Amino acid sequence: MRNFVYTSHPSRVVFGTGTVSQVVDEVERLGRSRVLLLSSPPVAKAAARVRDALGDLTVAEFDGAAMHTPVEVTERALRVLREHSADCLVAVGGGSTTGLAKALALRTGLPQLILPTTYAGSEVTTVLGETRGGRKTTQSSAAILPETVVYDVEFTRDLPLDMSVTSAVNALAHAVEALYSPQANPVIDALALDAVARIARALPALVAEPSDTEARADLLHAAWLAGTCLASVGMGLHHKLCHTLGGAYGLPHAETHTVILPHAMAYNAAAAPDVMSRIAEALGVVDAPSGVFDLIASFGGPTSLAGLGMAEADLAEAARLATATPYPNPRELTSEGIESLLRDAWRGRRPAVPAVRAPSAPGAGTGTDLERLTDQVVASFADSPDPRVGQLLGDLARHLHHFVTSNDVTDSEWQYAVDFLTRTGQICTNTRQEFVLLSDTLGVSSVVDLLTHSRTPETTPSAVLGPFYTEGPPETAHGDDISRGVPGTPLWADIHITDTDGLPLPDAIVDVWQADKDGFYDVQLPECEGPVLRGRLRTDGRGRLRFWTILPAEYPIPDDGPVGQMLQAVGRHTYRAPHLHFMISAPGHQRLVTQLFVKGGHYLDSDTVFGVKEGLVVDFPPRVGPPPGGRAIEGEWRSLQFTFRVARLAAEPTR
Repeated sequence: MRNFVYTSHPSRVVFGTGTVSQVVDEVERLGRSRVLLLSSPPVAKAAARVRDALGDLTVAEFDGAAMHTPVEVTERALRVLREHSADCLVAVGGGSTTGLAKALALRTGLPQLILPTTYAGSEVTTVLGETRGGRKTTQSSAAILPETVVYDVEFTRDLPLDMSVTSAVNALAHAVEALYSPQANPVIDALALDAVARIARALPALVAEPSDTEARADLLHAAWLAGTCLASVGMGLHHKLCHTLGGAYGLPHAETHTVILPHAMAYNAAAAPDVMSRIAEALGVVDAPSGVFDLIASFGGPTSLAGLGMAEADLAEAARLATATPYPNPRELTSEGIESLLRDAWRGRRPAVPAVRAPSAPGAGTGTDLERLTDQVVASFADSPDPRVGQLLGDLARHLHHFVTSNDVTDSEWQYAVDFLTRTGQICTNTRQEFVLLSDTLGVSSVVDLLTHSRTPETTPSAVLGPFYTEGPPETAHGDDISRGVPGTPLWADIHITDTDGLPLPDAIVDVWQADKDGFYDVQLPECEGPVLRGRLRTDGRGRLRFWTILPAEYPIPDDGPVGQMLQAVGRHTYRAPHLHFMISAPGHQRLVTQLFVKGGHYLDSDTVFGVKEGLVVDFPPRVGPPPGGRAIEGEWRSLQFTFRVARLAAEPTR
């Protein structure tokens, strides 16, 4: 029988979409009428929505919330509060704004209403961390707990993908440490494992579509659950390390949690095997610490303290600070052990996976032999002058070794794989890239595309470049026909290029290319004289360009090489959905590589390179009668009207 104590913390939670409309009712429910609205510049958009909802209830605003809750910032906000006789705190933002509200409530006794814009979870805890003189200290008190939390999923839709990943891992850390806390109990265990599973389920969906409301709702739900765990039981090594690194070295909060979590889990794994097994099951992986590392790396999250700007020379002192005061943790804390943990985190090393034992056979190596060999290979990359190169090659080696051992790959199978890659390279030419085709059909190109380009949901979605782009397409004037007489249904394209605010982008360079009605690109047709069905246009002063071409059709990718043989071997078709390619370059803006797919076309739900995105499927409606420009056309022609929205370079993220 398991003995336990469970203490609940009373907070009112309002959860849903559009719940900001209830904020006035919630303030009045607290019996208050003079609101101090707290925020920070990155959440100005969300704060404006709350300000509009509150109306005359807002008597003052303070938008200077800062990371790690410096006491000097709290004191400035306290002066504003007292000058305007505020009787209620409404905070909009992530952990920084929530921390400021808590610090003010602790000093004044005023009630708090929090509207989170991230997945920090601190809004439902009794914990406050404050920084004074470069040192962060925490305290817990019932007076710190916010009275009301209004979760509005809409407030997280603008959170960029990279911040969504780190904020979600921050919530994941609360759930993980709750499971091996000395105060763990069945209620908290259930909440924590539910949070872990929701995060593992929602993050891949969010990477695939950053504006996915259901995925955002799952993550916000998980943040609430994980925050409840944080409020109910004590945290251990992970949180202590992150507070030390944040307070003493100014490292960013969520990013530091993201880097440290896999390593803190690995440090405690041997002392909490049952907990790690349950976490692994909830994540759907074999090993929890390495599984969390892989989850972070696969979504482009930070994996090294060096990448966050921490100096290697500070690691020993950080380990000393983190072990100076004893605190509960499954495994004994030593400065040497913690320094080793920090060095692995500084280099971005993947936590070692427990030995994988190959099936028994005469002369077969043991799991220990296999693990030792893998560790030797990974270690050979550890001192790379470029830490990122060392991390990538080491991680590649681990994944490749694990694939070989877990599938018990034979000599003949591995030789076939080597021959396959050799043949893939041999068939490549200046006009055919079989390796790109391999990357496309394995979905890797689309994964990299999502991680690299889908950071801002307000831009037009990107898509894979494909193997048939050629440099220097022919310059094309507005109104010209890039098909240059190739048969097909005529298509008139009227395109606008704007920034994310809808302002037109003049002088943008737009490359367009496509296949013919039979599914062939010009580079695949030896008899084709010169480039056809491709061109380079420039937008006019209104960000507009227009041209003729033909309606794109579905087509098979080249199947006469190794990639085609691979698809045939597994019974996959080779067809791509009908589409036009676009590459857009504008001064001061990010390059956009994308495609537009014909709505109602074949293979939209089974494109063989996984390139179709909902936001890129558009109408190409049929037309009859006189077309633009006085061109003589008998019978049907098609039209395309579309506006591409392109992100600025080095744009400041908004939350």
